[in-house]
Amino acid sequence: MAAASITRLQILSASSSPINIIKRSSAFLSKNRPIYNHYHHRSSKFHTTLCCSTSNSSRTLENGSIVGDLLDYLNESWTQFHATAEAKRQLIDAGFDLLNENEEWELKPGGRYFFTRNMSCLVAFAIGEKYSVGNGFHVIAAHTDSPCLKLKPRSASSRSSYLMVNVQTYGSGLWHTWFDRDLSVAGRVIVRGSDGSFLHKLVKIKRPLLRIPTLAIHLDRTINKDGFKPNLETHLIPLLATKSEEASSETKETNTESSTAVHHPLLIQVLSDELSCSIDDIVSLELNVCDTQPSCLGGGNNEFIFSGRLDNLASSYCALRALIDSCEASSDLSNDTAVRMVALFDNEEVGSGSVQGAGAPTMFQAMKRIAGCLAHNNVNEGAIERAIRQSFLVSADMAHGVHPNFMEKHEEHHRPEMQKGLVIKHNANQRYATSGVTAFLFKEVGKMHNLPSQEFVVRNDMGCGSTIGPILASGAGIRTVDCGIPQLSMHSVREICAKEDVDIAYKYFKAFFQNFSSIDKKLQVD
Repeated sequence: MAAASITRLQILSASSSPINIIKRSSAFLSKNRPIYNHYHHRSSKFHTTLCCSTSNSSRTLENGSIVGDLLDYLNESWTQFHATAEAKRQLIDAGFDLLNENEEWELKPGGRYFFTRNMSCLVAFAIGEKYSVGNGFHVIAAHTDSPCLKLKPRSASSRSSYLMVNVQTYGSGLWHTWFDRDLSVAGRVIVRGSDGSFLHKLVKIKRPLLRIPTLAIHLDRTINKDGFKPNLETHLIPLLATKSEEASSETKETNTESSTAVHHPLLIQVLSDELSCSIDDIVSLELNVCDTQPSCLGGGNNEFIFSGRLDNLASSYCALRALIDSCEASSDLSNDTAVRMVALFDNEEVGSGSVQGAGAPTMFQAMKRIAGCLAHNNVNEGAIERAIRQSFLVSADMAHGVHPNFMEKHEEHHRPEMQKGLVIKHNANQRYATSGVTAFLFKEVGKMHNLPSQEFVVRNDMGCGSTIGPILASGAGIRTVDCGIPQLSMHSVREICAKEDVDIAYKYFKAFFQNFSSIDKKLQVD
């Protein structure tokens, strides 16, 4: 199983430098990973991950921890497309069979399967060998997207001899944190093939390419008193390069229907070099602006994870690994009567209203197809409805850890702390889908394995965020609990969580897949 075979990252001492370097083991780097035709695979060159710690001590991550693998996943997953592609790779390496939504499925008890949609949404499942139609689905759902800047359809602009890249804000980001960062672009590109077909390829420019500079304090003397309040349309425009007269004349002569007419030729050239294709073969772009600083460990004891996109790739990866590892051995599904499932959706940060978002019936259509296939399409009356009533959904999204400098922002008796376990989220107004029953059942899973949990409710005088939990719960009437790993700096370009909580979440999710059936049988609620 590929994910389990990844050697834990080692923190190497560097006496001549204040920065320690975390490198993947040579065995991992030399492994021949499959290259898929639908996306541009990562370069085979060696990549290093900076460790934020300045300690010179050499340590290896604890045995049984998935934190090293999470760092690899985060550093690979600059966009929702890359996160889905990397999840796909790990599932295939683990022996899961790839399905196509456009084709007929052939499923069997004990089988492990998955499919992707838009290469930004993924549903994976493992069928218990004792499953019968009408039995439930045990699901963990998360999302692959994060607040970011995205290139506008016409991104090329220029100001005062600078080439600028027009962007639009995606989600509710802390946009002031994107200033003065080493930025680049990543996403997907549609490329014309030699046979006239069009190919979907993923691209990631790893070197710093863009920058959004702040204004010098000498030109804004009141900023520390009045606050930093940038105009998101006029001030949040990344700088690409200085403009030359040669570049200006080339732009004027460009075919107005080509990508170089609406995006800077220099940017298209960088993309074509990375993809090893002709400029003229790039016919469409869907790119995010990304921070180039690697995800890493930090803190005095290396107890923290410093990274972008923890919300919500940390949850996505814990769910993915829990599913893979819970059915790694051939006997793991031998006595299971349910279907274990992970659903990773796109567009949660903007309301989930898309074909690849949780607002679409993707997950429930998959449930219907699974039940129908295993019943050989002879589905008895109410079989799907009965299955959903016996199902249980864990909506996994990062949680608000208490901020030591702003403790008053939390309700006095509900202040989740780092390294204290998963946070179960409650809201009387149904911004979270947790009920007394679903919270009890989920906490029983943790008790069986001595895994800690905490609880969170927002203050009555503050607004409450939401998750995909209520969307999925109300969409088909599936019992749901909302939970998450506590973190700080949510929606910043650089977030923080505790590595111990990551391992607790992974163990909790794995225990959910392995033990929920036995717990659920003990509770009688109509």
